[in-house]
Amino acid sequence: MRVGPAPGTRLTLAVKVKYGSGGKPRGFFSSIFRGVVVLALAGLLVFTAVFIYYYFQYEKVVDDRLAAGPIFNSVAQIYAAPHEIRTGQHLTAGYIAQQLRTAGYNSNPELGKFELKGDNILIKPGRQSYHSTDGATINTQDNIVQSITAENGVALRSYELEPLLITALSEDKGRAKRRLVTYKEIPPHLVQAVVAIEDRRFFEHSGVNFVRIAKCAVVDVVSHKMSCGGSTLTQQLARGFFLSPDKKITRKLREIMISFQLESHFSKQQIFEMYANQINLGQRGSFSINGFGEASQAFFGKDIKQLDLAQAALLAGMIQRPNYFSPYKHPERALERRNLVLDSMVETTAITTTEAEHAKAEPLKLAPPNVDASEAPYFVDLVHDQLVQRVNDQDLAHQSLRIYTSLDPELQRVASEAVDMGMKNVDEMVRKAHKKGATDITYPQVSLVALNPHTGQILALVGGRNYGVSQYNHATAKRPTGSIFKPFVYATAYAQSVEGRSLPEGGTFTAVTKLNDVPTTFTFDNGRQTYSPGNYKDEYHGVVTAIYALAHSLNNATISLGQQVGFENVAALGRASGISAARGTPAVSLGSYDATPVDMAGAYTVFANNGVHLNPWMLASVRNANGDIVADFAPEARQVLDPRAAYLTQSLLEGVMNFGYGTAVRKLGFTAPAAGKTGTSHDAWFAAYSSNLICVVWIGNDDYTDVKLSGAIAAAPIWAEFMNRAVKLPQYSDTKPFTPPDGVTNYRIDTASGLLADASCPNAFTAAFLNGTAPQSTCSRMGESPQTLVQDLYGNTAPAPQPVPQ
Repeated sequence: MRVGPAPGTRLTLAVKVKYGSGGKPRGFFSSIFRGVVVLALAGLLVFTAVFIYYYFQYEKVVDDRLAAGPIFNSVAQIYAAPHEIRTGQHLTAGYIAQQLRTAGYNSNPELGKFELKGDNILIKPGRQSYHSTDGATINTQDNIVQSITAENGVALRSYELEPLLITALSEDKGRAKRRLVTYKEIPPHLVQAVVAIEDRRFFEHSGVNFVRIAKCAVVDVVSHKMSCGGSTLTQQLARGFFLSPDKKITRKLREIMISFQLESHFSKQQIFEMYANQINLGQRGSFSINGFGEASQAFFGKDIKQLDLAQAALLAGMIQRPNYFSPYKHPERALERRNLVLDSMVETTAITTTEAEHAKAEPLKLAPPNVDASEAPYFVDLVHDQLVQRVNDQDLAHQSLRIYTSLDPELQRVASEAVDMGMKNVDEMVRKAHKKGATDITYPQVSLVALNPHTGQILALVGGRNYGVSQYNHATAKRPTGSIFKPFVYATAYAQSVEGRSLPEGGTFTAVTKLNDVPTTFTFDNGRQTYSPGNYKDEYHGVVTAIYALAHSLNNATISLGQQVGFENVAALGRASGISAARGTPAVSLGSYDATPVDMAGAYTVFANNGVHLNPWMLASVRNANGDIVADFAPEARQVLDPRAAYLTQSLLEGVMNFGYGTAVRKLGFTAPAAGKTGTSHDAWFAAYSSNLICVVWIGNDDYTDVKLSGAIAAAPIWAEFMNRAVKLPQYSDTKPFTPPDGVTNYRIDTASGLLADASCPNAFTAAFLNGTAPQSTCSRMGESPQTLVQDLYGNTAPAPQPVPQ
């Protein structure tokens, strides 16, 4: 008997085992599985190899970047001039404390400390202070500085506070501003706001959030756009430091690799600190705002440590699209975005709902958007240019320098406001001068320069009407000076007078010397060339006194005087006073040669500073981060005119202000003693000064076309607006009358006769005379013979007169 299945059955069973119930061979699945596993392993090996290759490649990239120097390029911190506190000033101890707090005292003990006790404030500079470590106690009562006492008990007349920071410039390739901050200086609510809106798992992930990347990849594929974010803070930092902003898959892969490297090199706090200093938050003028430190100052005018919750949320919300969410340009969008951030902070439990609602109710509270007023950008550009020229390039590029300058921030604000207000009036005059409906109107540019007349320091500088629109600095642009140069003709005549020289046409030059203001053709260059100028509006006045000729800016009278004293002598005095282009031709008398507004402000120091020319300066000192001196700069001064000649010329310039073309400033409320000159050519000028401020205003067209506005109606009102605001500041409120030097005396002169005024001739003006040159007779002797009158006029009789009280 046969045991087992029949042959056919056995074959059938064998086939079923081999193919399985689905009809496919078992070996087929095993082969596919093994193939898949092999491919997977191979892919994994390739991926691992590629990952390791690029990991170490980008490790080298990161290491090389770190080895090259600090993560951020050096930041030059530019400081204002120290604020001088003087006894008698209208100031409170609280105001002084706020100034010191703004400068960094107490928050940075290395810089300095202060202690406020009622009306007294004790100041103690630290080792990093601009000053020595000598402290002082300032006592104020009834809003007036009563006394200043040094630490050793010595009474002081004045004390300088720590200079305030104007701005910080990064030595990046682009125009960037950045104020570096540490993680500890960043308020916790700012960190929480950024994490809530940008990367909630920042402190947990290893640099990349793959879930977010996957979601964004799907969104991009569906929308056919590369618009979805998904990057962590680390990835954003990697992109900002190492990569271009182009949205490509290859860039995203490189971004991931660099993120891993950053996470392996730095702690989360260090990464956030770098992010906080790198992130771009928009534009201010022509500079990009980089980092939260700079943004705090730009948008709120405060240090980052002082940001409240609402302000922190606003900055965090701007990260996504800085220009789109700009609170200046789009306040509604900015508020909506800020509130979204606050809601996100509630979701992450960083704040409560109540805290969020309180913050949402807060208005934006932005700092004034006038960058010209707050950061003096034209001034800062000039400082940077001078640094490049005068400081070693290595020092500038690789050190965090502290640059101490001449700027007075309060006066800078005043200057910018005066220009803003004044140019609105100028624009209105320009529109009225054009035909109704004209669209091709050229609106002029402007510059204002303010100097300390006794030190030469540039206290304020506006180089144009809007720095954000144009960075061209008109304060350093050469233009024909026009009639504001004319005082140098009269100063040359006075210089010859103090030397005992008479004019070729007879007599010693004085304020009442007679000049011919008639149409005249002047010859020069040994008779080979002629010059036939005209007066303003072709008005001629015949025989006039010198003081009248300058007060009313009479061209022909001034050139006739220039011819008598020598055109080359006039040009030489101009060159010695900083107007280097001046040449000895008749046209020099009318200011036909070019100079900058800064040059002209410096030139007027000759009259305001006893004949000493002070070269305008803005750089005082350069220090390193520890306060050590890298370079100090001394102002340049040179005696170019006898103090008596300088004062005599100044007396004529007072006449311009009191009864000449400068009277516009008196009508606008500026009543303090002042001396100055209008200027009108193709441009409008006004150059004038008080006992403590020189200010030059220029208005003109960039294309050199005629602005068709006189200095008296266009530039003088801006000067008056500036000076009226300036004298309200404590440091410029103590204007004083000008004091004549030995050998010069002021007299009251009768307007009609040019003789000394007495009670019978009340219509008079004040003028200065070199001793022995004043008229010898009074106006009450008008009935005497012409011969006697002429002798009296030129001071040829005796005895010497007594000064008339002013």
